[in-house]
Amino acid sequence: MDKIMLKNLILRVIGQFQLDPKGVHGIGHWARVMANGRRLSASTGANQRVVCLFAVFHDSCRLNDWVDPEHGLRGAQLAAQRRNDWFELSDGEMALLWDACSQHTGGRWHDDVTVQTCWDADRLDLGRVGIEPDPRYLLTSAGQGPEMFEWAHSRRFSY
Repeated sequence: MDKIMLKNLILRVIGQFQLDPKGVHGIGHWARVMANGRRLSASTGANQRVVCLFAVFHDSCRLNDWVDPEHGLRGAQLAAQRRNDWFELSDGEMALLWDACSQHTGGRWHDDVTVQTCWDADRLDLGRVGIEPDPRYLLTSAGQGPEMFEWAHSRRFSY
């Protein structure tokens, strides 16, 4: 996804975002998840288009910053509704994006490395809310590695 398309997508998603875009689930978080995902993808071989879109959509439909168990499903639904309008994905890629978004909060395992990479990218940003990521909940060896953990943790307040 080129930078102009990504910028336009983010502006559209922010247009419907109900929380503070500068809050803990806002664009800074999306940017860190995207950076984490891109870095992880270099090792995992994950589909970078799906990882990038996950970063934008996974928390895009939160109603609050606390307990909102259906927010991932709503994010997946928004992505599915806007597919072929705001962005293009194949059916297989959309299925991965759906799983990654809809299951990211409670997901413990997924067979696909792209979904695993998405979840690790998100979990590696827990430091922004004072939670140290637990390696037992990271699914890829790249995400569990001390170099990635330290890199992600050092950036927890950036953007």
